[in-house]
Amino acid sequence: MLNDAALRWMNDLSAQGIFLTDAGLTIQGWNHWLESRSGRAAAEMIGRNLLDEYPDLIERGLDKYYKDALEGQIRLLSQRLHHYLLPIAPQGDETSFTMMQQSARIAPLVEDDRVIGTITVIDDVTERISREDQLMRLLSREQAARREAEMANRAKDEFLATVSHELRTPLNAISGWVQILLKQGVANEFLAHGLAVVERNVKMQTKIIEDILDVSRIITGKLSLSVTQVNLAPVVEAALDAVRLAADAKEIRLEWALDADAGPVSGDPGRLQQVVWNLVSNAIKFTPGGGVVNVRLARVGSQAEITVSDTGKGISSEFLPYVFERFRQADSTSTRQQSGLGLGLAIVRHLVEMHGGTVSAFSEGDGRGATFILRLPLLAVRSTGDLLLQSRDKLKGDGTEPVFSSGGRPGDDNLKLRGLRVLIVDDDADARELLEVILLQFGAEIKLATSARQALAVLEDWKPDALVSDVGMPNEDGYSLIQKIRALAPERGGLTPAIALTGYGRPEDRLQLLAAGYQVHLSKPVELMQLVDSISNLTSRDEKKLYTPVE
Repeated sequence: MLNDAALRWMNDLSAQGIFLTDAGLTIQGWNHWLESRSGRAAAEMIGRNLLDEYPDLIERGLDKYYKDALEGQIRLLSQRLHHYLLPIAPQGDETSFTMMQQSARIAPLVEDDRVIGTITVIDDVTERISREDQLMRLLSREQAARREAEMANRAKDEFLATVSHELRTPLNAISGWVQILLKQGVANEFLAHGLAVVERNVKMQTKIIEDILDVSRIITGKLSLSVTQVNLAPVVEAALDAVRLAADAKEIRLEWALDADAGPVSGDPGRLQQVVWNLVSNAIKFTPGGGVVNVRLARVGSQAEITVSDTGKGISSEFLPYVFERFRQADSTSTRQQSGLGLGLAIVRHLVEMHGGTVSAFSEGDGRGATFILRLPLLAVRSTGDLLLQSRDKLKGDGTEPVFSSGGRPGDDNLKLRGLRVLIVDDDADARELLEVILLQFGAEIKLATSARQALAVLEDWKPDALVSDVGMPNEDGYSLIQKIRALAPERGGLTPAIALTGYGRPEDRLQLLAAGYQVHLSKPVELMQLVDSISNLTSRDEKKLYTPVE
C-alpha cells in the first residue's frame, strides 16, 4: 500500500496514532504510537478485522464512517460528539476522563482511482480538552460569582432605596404635623392628634435605626447579650402587650397559650422579648384584617418551644429558603404592600442562635399562612435547686453604671430632682430646650452650655450635682469635655456624676464613653423618665466610691 519510507515515518516518527486497513477492514498497519498507547502490538493486530477487534465501533454507530471511507469519502470524528474512536486509557493522572479523548480522520486509500482500503489518523486531545474544561469551570464559577455580586449589588441598592423610603416616610409625617402645630389657632383636637402622630412616627423611625444598628453589630460580631435566668412566659406576655394595639387596629384575633413551666432558659430577657415581638408583629403585618395570630409557649423535651402561626399571606416555596437572610424581601418593589427593611427575621435568627437555640419557618404557600417555631435549650437544675447557667459573652462596663428604675409618668413624682443642679451641654438648641423643660418640671436647677468650652467656664463658679452632655459637638467633643472635667480638683467639679446623651449607640461607643469618665451612656432619642431616673440614681450614690477622676 505504502512505500518503505512512508511506512517508516508512520511507524517510527508520527506523533499520532495511525492504522491501515484493506477494503475488507482487515488491519494492515499499526504504528508504534498505537502500540504504546493501546498496549496491543502490531504483530497481534495486523491481519485481524477492525470491527471484530473493536465491536463497540458498531454499537456506537462508527462503523458507517468506514463504510463511507470505502466509498471514497473522508470522515472526521469530533471529540465533542464522539469523545474517542478507539478505547484507550488516558496518559498521565491530571485528567478526570476514563478514556483518552480523541479526534480522528478516516480517509480512503486510493490506488489507480480505486479505493483499496482506509487510513485512520488519531490525535490525543485529552490534555487540551482537560484545560478547556477547567477553563469552562473557572468561567462558570466566575460567572456565578459575578451573578451573585450583581444580585448583592441589586439587593444593596434596593435596601438603600428602602431605607431612604422607610426613614423619609415617618420623617414626612413628623415634619408636616410640626408645621401644622406651629401655626396659630390650632384646635385642641388637632393638637392632640398631631402630637400622637409625631410620637408614633418617632418610635417608628427609632425602630428602623435600631434594626440597622443591630445588623451592623451582627456583621461586625459586636452584638452581645446580658445573660441571666429567664422565665419565658412573662417575656412572651410583654411582647404580646406591645403588639396588642396593632392587632386590634386590624381586627386580628390574637390567641395565646403559655405554659408557665416552660423554662427557665439562660438568656437576655430584652433580646428574647425583641425576638418574640419581631415574630408576632411580622405575623400581624402579613395577616389581613379578620385573621388570627396564634402564639404558643410549651416545654418539649429539654427545650422551650415558642410557636407563632398566622392565617396570613404565607410564604412562597421560592422565597422560603431565604426568609431569614438580611436585606431579602419577598417583594422589594416600590409598589409593595408592606413596609419594612427586611431585617427583622435576620436579627431574630442571629439572636436565637446566640442563645443556643434554633428558629425555623414553615408555610404551605401563598395565601396559606406561615408558622415560625423558636426552640431554646432549658437550663439544667442541680439537686440543690441551683441553676446551671450557660456561658455567654457579656457586655462588660466598669461596674459603675446605675440600674435604672422602671420610672413612671412625670406626675408620679414631679419633684424627684428637687434642689439638684444639672448642667446641660449640647450644641443643638432644640435638644437643650427639651432637656431644660423636662428637668425643670422635676424641680432641678438648670444651667445650659452650648459647647465644651462654655461648660468648663460654667464650672468655674457653679458646681453642678450632675452633668448631661452630648458627645458629637463641633470644635471639642464630649470625650474632651469629660477628660478635662475629671482632671479638675474635686472642689471644682472633678467628681461630677456625668451622663453621655448621644446618637452614638454602638456597644463600643458605650465602653469608650464609660472608660473616658462618664457613668451612664444613654442613646438618643431617650425615654425622658429614663433620663430623670438616671440623674436621680446617680446623685443618690456615694460619690467617694463611684466617681474618681481619670488620670
